[in-house]
This record gives sequence, structure tokens and C-alpha cells, in this order.
Amino acid sequence: MALVDFSAPTGEFNADPYPTYSELRAAGPVHRIKGADGRPLWLVVGYEEARQALGHPLLCKNPSVYGDFDKALLGATSTNMLESDPPHHTRLRKLVSREFTPRRVEALRPRVQEVTDRLLDAMEAGPGRSCDLIPALALPVPMTVICELLGVPGLDRDRFHDWSSQIVSAPIGSLEQLGPVLEAMTTYLIGLLADKTEEPGDDLLSALIRTRDEDGDSLSSDELVGMAYLLLVAGHETTVNLISNGVRALLAHPEQLADLRADFDGLLDGAIEEMLRYDGPVENATIRFAAEDLVLGGVAIEAGASVVVSLASGDRDGERFPRPDTFDIRRATQGHLAFGHGIHFCLGAPLARMEARIAIRSLLERFPDLAAEPAAGPPQWIEGTLIRGVAQLPVRW
Repeated sequence: MALVDFSAPTGEFNADPYPTYSELRAAGPVHRIKGADGRPLWLVVGYEEARQALGHPLLCKNPSVYGDFDKALLGATSTNMLESDPPHHTRLRKLVSREFTPRRVEALRPRVQEVTDRLLDAMEAGPGRSCDLIPALALPVPMTVICELLGVPGLDRDRFHDWSSQIVSAPIGSLEQLGPVLEAMTTYLIGLLADKTEEPGDDLLSALIRTRDEDGDSLSSDELVGMAYLLLVAGHETTVNLISNGVRALLAHPEQLADLRADFDGLLDGAIEEMLRYDGPVENATIRFAAEDLVLGGVAIEAGASVVVSLASGDRDGERFPRPDTFDIRRATQGHLAFGHGIHFCLGAPLARMEARIAIRSLLERFPDLAAEPAAGPPQWIEGTLIRGVAQLPVRW
């Protein structure tokens, strides 16, 4: 099987990876690729195979056990749910789920609306009738909410977003490049957690420090760092791009936008799900490792191999979604992979959906003539193949 080079994606690929994924699916559901460090990996591009891989008991997440990496680079940030396997994953998820409840998420709704309205007020009161929607709305909504939920001081948020952006834009297989960023983030989180241990507040990190289950189990120091890292990075990066990708899709499909404006109550929930399927914020899931030899999509994968599941490709598979390259807010999107599948299904999915619904509806209601800025030029895409999105989104009204 030929080796597909994913070590340095081109600007053309980042702008529109879907034709490449379509060609790969036509040739087979699983392919050998070359990562950023030159090592071979397996890429899963078919929907059924992606769903199977995401829930496969022999495809594991803990790189310190299965991966061929320098373990010193991983540090405490890797001690989180996303990079762990049962029974450790089961234990971590149980402990954090006690605090990340649907009721606690729903209680954030008024605050999400308040933050959104304040940002839209600032847009409306600005010197012109145009702005970059990412720093104006798409970024500060989820960043403010997750930082307030976790108890991160306001002055630290820009610094944390800078670290986070470097992590999510790294190419597949480029862990070694992230050492300084992970070290800086770990040092910061250790200090933040120490402050909350001494002076706990009414926030999620303070609650996680205190939490115990019925057997008296609690999170260790490294596990607290890993949990804070995961919740802060995943808690805003994905939603930023859900909002911005969703707005881009609507502006590029004026008939769909008009339909949504005419019936927010009936179509908004389905529109958010189609935004997730059509151009979701996570292009490829983080690496999995084969604990034993296995067969996936008719392809033999050797023990110890690294496996990447393409959520973006799976959600454009015509075998699962008819007319997959068509944006249709009335589509039946059940089973899309934007939030993953199986035991690692995104814990923050309800919060991300709520933030996107509030931000996008409020934006479109406030600015009924919102449009892409025609003089903006071609978009600048986020580097790497983990997060799918643009660095700027110029709009006018």
C-alpha cells in the first residue's frame, strides 16, 4: 500500500481537504500515511471504519503505554481522560462527570447569553460596520465561559489561548515540537491549582480538588493538571471553530441562511448538527495505538502502530450521508462523528452545542444583513490537521 504524505499539509489541502479524503475513501477506508516526524501512521477515512475505530477496545489512547514517544515530553498534561484507557479512563470520567452535570451546564445558559449580548453590543457600537468575527464573538464566548466555569483569572486567558493555539495547530505526529509549550502550560496549571487548594472558590477546578466518590477516591495532583489542561483546551478551541465554521457555511449558502432566519425555533438545532457534520471543528481525532494486531476495514494493523481517525472524512462519506458535500440544515445528521464516538465521546458536547446555538442565533438576529466581507481576500486556515477552521473571519453588516 502506497504511503500518503501528511507530514506537511499544503495550503490547498488545509483550505479544502475534502476532495483528498474523497479520493482516499474511493481507494479504501484505511491508508498508510507519513506523519510530521516522518513515522508511518494509519489513517481511517471511511465512516463505518471510523466509528469502529473510535470504539475499538484494541485501539488505545495512553501514549506512555503504547506509543513510541519520549515519555518525558508528555508530562502531567497527558494524565487526562482523552489520553487514558479503562479502567483509568472510567475512573477519571466518573470523577469529573460528578461536577460536569447537565444541570450545571444548563445553569450557564443565562451567562452565555449575557456574554454574547455584551459582545454583540460592542460590535454594534464599533467605529465601522465590519469586524473580524473570531476575536469579536467566536473566541470570547467559549473562552469566557470555560474560564469562568473553571476559575481561570481573566488576565491569564490570552496567554492560555496562545499556548492552546500552538498545540492544536501542530501537525500529526509532531509531539516533540510542543515540549516548551506543554512545560509552560504545566507550570501555570500547577500554580493555579495550588492557589485554589489554599483558597478554593465556587468554580469547577476547586470542586475537582475537593471531589471524592463513595469509595473516597479523588484526583491526584497530576490528574488535576491533566484534567484542567483538557477542559481548558478542548473547552474553547473546538467551540470557537464550531461557531466560525458554522457562520462561514451559512454565509456561503444564502438559501439555507434565509430558511434558518425564517424559522429559528424549528431549524436551529438541526442547523448546528449539520454545521458539525459538514465542516466540524475537529478534522482528525488524536492518535490511538494498537495494543495488539488487528484488522480494520480489511487492512491488517500491527501491534504498536499509531492510528488516526478522520472525523471530517467520515462525516463526508456518501455511504452514510447522501450528497455529503451539500450543506443542508434539514438533513438527518444522526450519528455524525464531530464529537467522537464511544467512551471518549466529548464530555463538553452539551455546552458546545448550547454556546453555538446562542451565539449564532443572537448574531443573526442582531445583524439581519450579516455578510462576508468582500474585500477580505482568501482566508488564512489554521495549520495542522487536528483543528479545522480559519484564523480570521471578516464580516460586515
